[in-house]
Amino acid sequence: MDRKNGKIRFGVVGTNFITDWVIAGARQDERFELAAVYSRTQETADAFAAKHRIPHTFTSLEEMAKSICIDAVYIASPNFLHAEQSILCMRYGKHVLCEKPFASNAREVRKMIAASEQYQVTLMEAMKPTMTPNFRVVRENLSRLGTVRRYFSSYCQYSSRYDTYKEGVILNAFKPELSNGAMMDIGIYTIYPMVVLFGRPQKIEASGVVLSSGADGQGAVNFTYEGMNATVLYSKIADSYLPTEIQGEEGNLTLDRINLISKVGFTPRPSAKSGKGPKPEPQDLSCPPEKDEYYYEVAEFMDLIQAGKRESEINSHTHSLITLEIIDEVRRQLGIVYPADGKNI
Repeated sequence: MDRKNGKIRFGVVGTNFITDWVIAGARQDERFELAAVYSRTQETADAFAAKHRIPHTFTSLEEMAKSICIDAVYIASPNFLHAEQSILCMRYGKHVLCEKPFASNAREVRKMIAASEQYQVTLMEAMKPTMTPNFRVVRENLSRLGTVRRYFSSYCQYSSRYDTYKEGVILNAFKPELSNGAMMDIGIYTIYPMVVLFGRPQKIEASGVVLSSGADGQGAVNFTYEGMNATVLYSKIADSYLPTEIQGEEGNLTLDRINLISKVGFTPRPSAKSGKGPKPEPQDLSCPPEKDEYYYEVAEFMDLIQAGKRESEINSHTHSLITLEIIDEVRRQLGIVYPADGKNI
C-alpha cells in the first residue's frame, strides 16, 4: 500500500464487462488506484489500459504479481483459472479479490485459503449482494421473524448465449471445461446468502437439466436445516420473476432480486386478534444505496487490507468454502464433471 497517499494499488486480471463494472464502482472509493492490467495479448492489454487510464500493462501474470507497482489483484478470469491465478498472486505477497465463483471446487478453495494463511495476505470472494446495505438490513431484521422456517430464492435469467447454443455454437457460458454453467454463473447467488444467514445445511437434494455440452442449464435444490427448509431455483434457459423470501413464525422478509437487492420488505404475521381482517401491509425496510452496487465489495476488501485482516466476516473463507462444498454436491448429484476436478494446482 502506498502509505504516502493512502492508496491501494490494484492490478486487474480479466478485461471483460464485469471488470469494467467493478472498476467503475471501485473508483467511488478514493483509496482505489488502478495501476496495472494483465491480458494474454499486448493488444488487448493496451486497449483496456487506454480505456481505463491504466499506467502499466503485462502479458505475464507472474511478472505482474512480482511487480512493486501493485498491492492487490482483482481476478475476473474464467472460473477454471481463479484458484491457480489467486495462489500465484498471493505467493508474491499480493492481496486477492477473486470473482465468484471462488474456484472450480472446494478442493481448490481449501488451497486458496491455505495460501492466504501461508503468505499472510487478504483473500476475499467478490460476492456482491452480501456486501450491500440492503443485505445488512436483512441480517439486522432476521430476528423479527422469530423462528425461521423457510428460505426460498430464485434467480432464473434466460441467456442470449443459449440462443447461440441452440444453433450449434457452444459459447463459454455453457462450457464445462471452463467450469461454467448455470449454477456457477447465477445459481451461486441464491446459495451464498443462504450460507451467510444459516450456515451449512444438513441435507441436499438436487435436480436439474444438464445440456449436451455437459454443463447445467438449470436446477432446483432443496436443503434441510434443523427446524427449517430451503429451496433455490436457478436457470439460464428460462426466466423467472419470483422474489426471495425468508419465512418465519412471526413474519416474512421479501427481497426483490437476490443478485441485486433493491427492495426489502417485512410483513408481520397477522395476530390472532385480527381475525379475518386484512393482512398486514408490508413494511418497506429498503436502504437506498449511496454508491454503485460494486463499490461495497471493493471497499470491504480494502478495509480488510488496511486492518491487516485476512478475511471478511461476511464473505468469509468459511462461507466461500461451504458454498463450493454445496455446489460440488449438487454437481455430483446431477453428474456434472469439470476437468478442473482432476487438476492439481
